[in-house]
Amino acid sequence: MRPLIAALCVSAAPLAAETPVLDLPIDCVPGRTCYIEDYVDHDPAPGRQRDFACGINSRDGHKGTDIALLSFDAMEAGVEVRAAAPGTVLRMRDGMVDDYTMPGVTDDNACGNAAIIDHGDGWQTLYCHMKQGSVSVTPGQEVKAGDRLGLVGLSGQTTHPHVHLTVYHDGALVDPFRPDASLDSCGDSAGTLWADPPTYYRTGLVTAGFSTSVPSLAAVGDGSARVTETAPDSPLVVYAHAGHAEPGDVLTIRARDPQGTEIFRTEETLTDPQVSQMRAFGRKAPPGGWPAGAYLGEATLTRDGTVIAHRNAHVTVE
Repeated sequence: MRPLIAALCVSAAPLAAETPVLDLPIDCVPGRTCYIEDYVDHDPAPGRQRDFACGINSRDGHKGTDIALLSFDAMEAGVEVRAAAPGTVLRMRDGMVDDYTMPGVTDDNACGNAAIIDHGDGWQTLYCHMKQGSVSVTPGQEVKAGDRLGLVGLSGQTTHPHVHLTVYHDGALVDPFRPDASLDSCGDSAGTLWADPPTYYRTGLVTAGFSTSVPSLAAVGDGSARVTETAPDSPLVVYAHAGHAEPGDVLTIRARDPQGTEIFRTEETLTDPQVSQMRAFGRKAPPGGWPAGAYLGEATLTRDGTVIAHRNAHVTVE
């Protein structure tokens, strides 16, 4: 199948008279069963990123809003991806596997199993990374806001279950949190496309990963701390890099073995309001070494019981 979206301009577009109002494109409760992981990138400089509020919660060149589940178990149970507004399905793709190692993923199919909806007056929404075999709409089908499009999956260019929503107007990228402003700027904005705007948190988790020892913040920042494969007799350590955490925020770090059994867990209430801070926790290998297979690490940041950030990490013991 040809790419769902090709050669799109990334400049902001003026709002039309019939601007769509968006519902959440996923059946979850933000802060309880899901969270917003990344926003549209508002920094045009290569290698840099900032979200619509000039915060850290985006990725370089990111063109959408990522709403992520808190576990792979939730993905397996099935969580609906829903139309954010009424419209007509233009195109869809299904059949790509759910695999965080991303076999066969290219620039043309990085969106994974997906659907595009046309809302009229030049407005379109794109939904990415749905579960293989779950896409339940066809081109030409009329949908209402809240109608099921498929299920949250792990297809395309992703390592964790989430739905990626991109909004376009006349082929140009629009940030639903700041639709009336240029994408090369950030800050206050009176406009929004959301019917019920999700709460924004300046605090976030920059990254999480596995290492074989407690790394330095510099090694976490430049990526040299991360390991994706390791030996059975090596220690396993999960690190998390937090930005703009507030006193009282709780950071939980844990890891599970290939059978899903928790092998370590720690919980720390942060008291130092540093702009940037890193925490790590792990275990030495047990007698006989770690069993071979894929291990999952998690870092979760909560505030007053509400999940405000979460990152997954993966390593394979060979």
